[in-house]
Amino acid sequence: MTTTATETPTQQQEWDGMDTTQLFRELRAATTPERQERIRDQLILMHGNLVRYLARKFANRGEPLEDLIQVGTIGLINAVDRFEPDRHIKFSTYAVPTIIGEIRRYFRDKGWNLKVPRRLKELNLAANRAIEQLSQEMGRSPTYAEIAESVGATEEEISEALEMGSAYHAVSLDTELSDDTESAKSALLDLVGETDESFRRVELYAQLKDAIQTLPERERNIVHMRFFKEMSQTEVAKKLGISQMHVSRLQQKALNQLKEVMMRSE
Repeated sequence: MTTTATETPTQQQEWDGMDTTQLFRELRAATTPERQERIRDQLILMHGNLVRYLARKFANRGEPLEDLIQVGTIGLINAVDRFEPDRHIKFSTYAVPTIIGEIRRYFRDKGWNLKVPRRLKELNLAANRAIEQLSQEMGRSPTYAEIAESVGATEEEISEALEMGSAYHAVSLDTELSDDTESAKSALLDLVGETDESFRRVELYAQLKDAIQTLPERERNIVHMRFFKEMSQTEVAKKLGISQMHVSRLQQKALNQLKEVMMRSE
């Protein structure tokens, strides 16, 4: 990395020795666009391995690993630009859902043969989820009116979104797979097997653990006591010296925040 006239080698070495939180504070305190850009670049380079690690989780889905790294880097850049160091959470905890979300959006957009507005893609996904849920609840296929009411759209929008579903392209089982560490080619069909739900549970547990760390200390303690120690709201209230109603409000607030963080990572 070269240095500009405004940043000396000594300053660059000083940045190299800083941790992420210190660099973010330097970024927020920077008074010139040039200095902001150089610190920002430093933060992005520091977390390149995180992007590569997450991109490799999606490498065997028919897309080149290098493309996934580029897409993940966009998520990393967005995370760097939005992160606030005073929130008292690790940057990596904040960045992971943003990076994974960007990669998953790439797969969602890449899978459509025709140019379809993102609004219709999202509505198509929501409508299909609603169809599955309503079919289980009612024991029959739901009508367009029932689907529309469930997702908060009009019948015309539901009809259009479901018709657009025919533009979706599923990856062929004969798609060749490779990454930057493999010379031999294999096909997606070679890797197809039964789904092991334990892996999904491990992934969800890791995401939930990171999400809990984003909660304020008191809400984090309430979640721990209620759902890990299985204490009642009355016991938690007595432990914290607050009313049971207050515990209930804080618990609901914490659960809503956890849901929001987990949804960002999907």
